[in-house]
Amino acid sequence: MEKLLEVKDLEVSFKTYAGEIKAVRGVSFDINKGEIVAIVGESGCGKSVTAQSIMRLIPMPPGIIKKGSIIFEGRDITKLSEREMEHIRGSEMSMVFQDPMTSLNPTMKVGAQIAESLIKHQKMHSKEAWKKAIEMLKMVGIPNAEKRANQYPHEFSGGMRQRAMIAIALACNPKLLIADEPTTALDVTIQAQILDLMRDLQKKLNTAIIIITHNLGVVANLAERVLVMYAGKIIERGNLDDIFYNPRHPYTWGLLMSVPTPDLDKSKKLASIEGTPPDLFAPPVGCPFAPRCEYAMKICYEKYPEEFTVSDGHSVACWLMHPLAPKVKPPVGKGVTLS
Repeated sequence: MEKLLEVKDLEVSFKTYAGEIKAVRGVSFDINKGEIVAIVGESGCGKSVTAQSIMRLIPMPPGIIKKGSIIFEGRDITKLSEREMEHIRGSEMSMVFQDPMTSLNPTMKVGAQIAESLIKHQKMHSKEAWKKAIEMLKMVGIPNAEKRANQYPHEFSGGMRQRAMIAIALACNPKLLIADEPTTALDVTIQAQILDLMRDLQKKLNTAIIIITHNLGVVANLAERVLVMYAGKIIERGNLDDIFYNPRHPYTWGLLMSVPTPDLDKSKKLASIEGTPPDLFAPPVGCPFAPRCEYAMKICYEKYPEEFTVSDGHSVACWLMHPLAPKVKPPVGKGVTLS
């Protein structure tokens, strides 16, 4: 498959009065055209910072891309000017944010907000852009689109606002859509509708999607490949079956075990990952998950693990994969079921 995006050894930090927060620490991955990839992990692991870095939305200062490259269709966007990025955002890559109510302009009609990007990027006449805006609202499943286009965001429900955000993001038919926790504030029924919508639009428009989430149920329903992040690093990567049926990192095990399932024994306490993530003001030299890992060995605290290959496309940064490490049977996998 043809590569659309390549992130190579990306490091992003934030300068604060207390010191430097190393939010993203040497992240590398690629996205193929028309592919859906999920980045999962706990809050604060660097998922959203990675996504915002791709869009060049990190405020600088205090943020800074210290190292690495972000190659989008052959161009390193870390070297582009803000004016050049304005031409790319919205037209070639777009983002759906976590809370549509704070992303939509409360003083503008929804139709005008969709038309705005069409006028700017595709140089459409205002009447033509308004007609296209109504078509986009219909495409994302908003009924009575002509009336809704003339309404303001506060007149929409939560699910409709998220659909409107997706309509804005897809108006110029971008090649890459980044969805940052797109279903967090929605009930499960609306979540399912939004995921179905994104899947259908991806097939129809061949748009590559990066979905940022901590919800593994969302991942199971949408993604083709999964990147597991922890403390600013990708610690495991693989296709959907690799992560759900053959996970190899203890952190991935913890994430899977902490998801409620239909056959959950109500008398048992839902599993959780004990402890807290490391301080990214001073990241540990070894594996950042070691203090929370029941399988941690001496080397885990002394040296960051190399990336071991499990199978084609599946790799994990964990010393348990070393030939000299003790054999540990994964507590999850081989048929994980998510509700």
